[in-house]
Amino acid sequence: MLFEATPKIPNQFVTQINEFSITIKREDLIHPLVSGNKYRKLKYNLKDALENKATSIVTFGGAYSNHLAATAAAGAELKIQTHGFVRGRELASKQRNPTLSFCEEQGMELHFISRNAYRLKNKAPQVLRFIENNPNAYLIPEGGTNELAIQGCKEILNPEDQKFSTICCAVGTGGTFSGLVRSAPEKELLGFVVAKDPSIKKTVQNFTENHKQWELLYDHDYGGYGAFPSEIITFINVFYEQHQILLDPLYTGKMVFGIFTLIKNKKWHWGKNILVIHTGGIQGIQGVNLRLSQKGHATIQY
Repeated sequence: MLFEATPKIPNQFVTQINEFSITIKREDLIHPLVSGNKYRKLKYNLKDALENKATSIVTFGGAYSNHLAATAAAGAELKIQTHGFVRGRELASKQRNPTLSFCEEQGMELHFISRNAYRLKNKAPQVLRFIENNPNAYLIPEGGTNELAIQGCKEILNPEDQKFSTICCAVGTGGTFSGLVRSAPEKELLGFVVAKDPSIKKTVQNFTENHKQWELLYDHDYGGYGAFPSEIITFINVFYEQHQILLDPLYTGKMVFGIFTLIKNKKWHWGKNILVIHTGGIQGIQGVNLRLSQKGHATIQY
């Protein structure tokens, strides 16, 4: 059964640039459908839902959300109904992209709400009505970030990782990064923020209390969630050809590109033995490639 036994995740040495060594923790291999940090975030949330006899899972995400896809897949495996409130009412009448199609194939019922309503999340009128009509539904926040998610993300690092001087992780809602900080408060941790959300720092502070050995870097989002510059796509393709590790273009791809760029430009001011957390998200590549091909741009090859 899902979450009963978490597989041992390998660390894969990638390269050495000058005196800097780069290793990737292959969290992307943790499960074929519930990938990377989403497995960690959902683990204790879904255990809690089942223990409390929830009748369904309710959560939130955008049209290409890794979190929605992972929740849908986990719900299907655990045989519990899932509901996803999707940002963008206009998407309801459009052809489903690969991520949303996958969610529906896994049995998730999609509810499309306006962008203004989406900002309200569980306080949006549509969501309030749903919860009122389904009192035993279990609510998981956008991105899965809450205290139970942090508990799961604390399990990413193991004693073998003590040898690394610096740990790097892409940051979306801040949950995975907070779990890493709490599990290794003495380590130097760098969070590569993929969308300039000013609330992320406060989120990490709230979850990590007085831990100080962490830093958020805001200059490596390369346009944010929906932007995929050609240099990122080229880097992902070359990286896959050289190392046989596929990077997603929303999170890990941008982070690794940022690390390589900082080192090559002699602007890396942190430790020399670097561990990079691959947070998965490979499912999103199909949708990104569709968007890129429609614009006549190069796509991710794998």
